Order: sequence, then C-alpha cells, then structure tokens
Amino acid sequence: MYEKLSVFEDRYNELEKSLMDINVINNSSLYQKTAIEHAELQPIVSKYREYKKTKENLNDSKALLAEKLDDDMKDLVKDDISTNEKNLEKIEEDLKILLIPKDPNDKKNVMVEIRAGAGGDEAALFAGTLFRQYVRYAERCGWKVDIISTNEIGIGGYKEVVFMIIGRGAYSRLKYESGVHRVQRVPETESGGRIHTSTATVAVLPEVEDVEVEIDPTEIKFDVFRASGNGGQCVNTTDSAVRLTHIPTGIVISCQDEKSQLMNKEKAMKLLRAKLYDLKIQEQNEKNSAQRLSQVGTGDRSERIRTYNYPQGRVTDHRINYTTHQIVSINDGELDELIDALTAADQIKKLENIDKGK
Repeated sequence: MYEKLSVFEDRYNELEKSLMDINVINNSSLYQKTAIEHAELQPIVSKYREYKKTKENLNDSKALLAEKLDDDMKDLVKDDISTNEKNLEKIEEDLKILLIPKDPNDKKNVMVEIRAGAGGDEAALFAGTLFRQYVRYAERCGWKVDIISTNEIGIGGYKEVVFMIIGRGAYSRLKYESGVHRVQRVPETESGGRIHTSTATVAVLPEVEDVEVEIDPTEIKFDVFRASGNGGQCVNTTDSAVRLTHIPTGIVISCQDEKSQLMNKEKAMKLLRAKLYDLKIQEQNEKNSAQRLSQVGTGDRSERIRTYNYPQGRVTDHRINYTTHQIVSINDGELDELIDALTAADQIKKLENIDKGK
C-alpha cells in the first residue's frame, strides 16, 4: 500500500516545478490553487520519504546481518534492525492518519439551526442554552456569528434560532453537533422541584457556494411580510421579512432579522443552498453503507447524540460513550474536550476501514 504513494510524490514534484514557472507565477488564481495543493500534499510526501529512507536502512541492515560478522557487530546490526522496525511501524501509522479522506467541507463556515423539541417552554429554554453555548465557543475561536432568523418565546428561549458561524475550519469542529440533544434538569418554570427531560435538535450545515448547488429560480416561491418581535421600528413597520419555499422539496425558510428585504433574501438563499446540499449528501450516504459506518454522528439528524444532566453536573455523548462532569464550562462554550474526543473516535473508525480495505 505504502509503495503506491509514489503517485503523491510525483504530483508534488510536478507542483513544485509549476510554482517556479513564470506563467503560473503571473496568474494569481492559478498560483494560489497550485500552492494550496502543494501545501496539502507536503505532509504526506514528507512522511513517505521518511518511510522510504527507513525501509532502505532496514533492508540494508538485514542484508548486512546475512554476512559473516563478529558477535559485537551482529548485536549492533540487530539493534539497528529493531530500531528501524519500530520507526517503520510508527511511520506507517502516521501515514494511515494522513491518508484518511479529508472532508471537503472542513474549512467552510457553517449554518447552525437549533429547534426546540419535546418539553414545551423548557425545550425552548434549552434551545437558548445551546445557542449561547455555540456563540461562546465561536467567540473563543475568534469566529463571527451572524444571526439569520429567530423565533423567541419571550422568557429567554427559542422555538427556533438559525445562525451562521464565519471562521476557517468552523465546520470541521462543529459538524459532530448535529442531532438530538437531551436535557435533564429542574425547569425555571417548575415550582415542585421535579426533574424534567426535554430535547432540542441541532443541524450543522456547511456554507455552500452558488456553483456547488444549482437552484432553478422558477422552483422558488418568494413571499414578503412584515417582521415581528424585537427588531426596531424600521424592521417592524416595513415588509422586509422574506419567506422562500423550494417547491420540489417543500423546504421553507424565513428570514427577518435584517432591515433590508434584499439582505434577508440573501441570507435565506444561503440557508436554502446549505439545506439542499445537505439533502444531497444524506441521499448519497444512504446509498453508501460504508460511508454511514465510517461516520460518528454526522449522518442521521434524528439520532439522540448527547445528554446534559444538570443535577449530576454530567454531559454524556452517547455515540462514543464519553462522559464529562464539566457541564458548566461546556455551557460556557468550552467544547474542545468533547469535540477532540469525537474527532479521535471518527479517525479511529476511518482507520479501521482503511485496514479492512474499504
């Protein structure tokens, strides 16, 4: 398997020559594209060259051992063989990780949609908790949050909130958050002190460019209406809110948080593209059982993925049986512990598939 990596090295050498070609240098877009591909291949090629050198040293030592040597020299050669074998094993593991197929969406911004599920007002309050959790995480990462639409219940909760997180690599970190989140706690509205169980669903979608999803304008029904709720005098007294209905799929998107109808339409179209792209990916995954098996909770939107148990101060991710008692810090946006555990589990699954030849 590793000997076949010469194709990567050949391509890397080809790109290296291109970066010194005056025609490429003078074409800024081509130069940038070439430089990006060159940089992406560099870790694989560097590790492959290390693999070849170690393999060569190992073969040389084995050949030397077959010759007539005194005992001291034999011991030195045997030590060298042992060291090279261990190094080779480590390099092969590193190469496996480098060869894990990259998610083409990992560098993208994300659309996040949170909806209150079972539990009435408490579910809406929990949706608000999750919203603030992701906003705090985005702030910690230095990312920007742009609200697309909200449907508040007036006591700090949301029936639905849709927002965009703008930051390089946002999707790679947040893609595992899609699914049903469950909360167990005593609601603020509960006078008897009883613990309630409520849910909220989270959908994390990569931002999609126009060229990635073609939308026929004739298949969209476009409505305007007067915005409601908090938004200021201008928003609430003009027909600035928009509603898009994608007729073939029945997807409906409303956006009213901007003062301008044009800006609301632009945001709604971004979300529609993301949803149509996600629909296409879900359909592809359904046809590909190996792809579904290699995923850690980025496929089924109805999957219950996590429980937040407030009385015990516990957060449990059911996909990887991972529990932490840092519920306060997690609600404050310190999600790296959970995300790192999920990323590691996902890599292990994909490595298992590589070993099985899938």
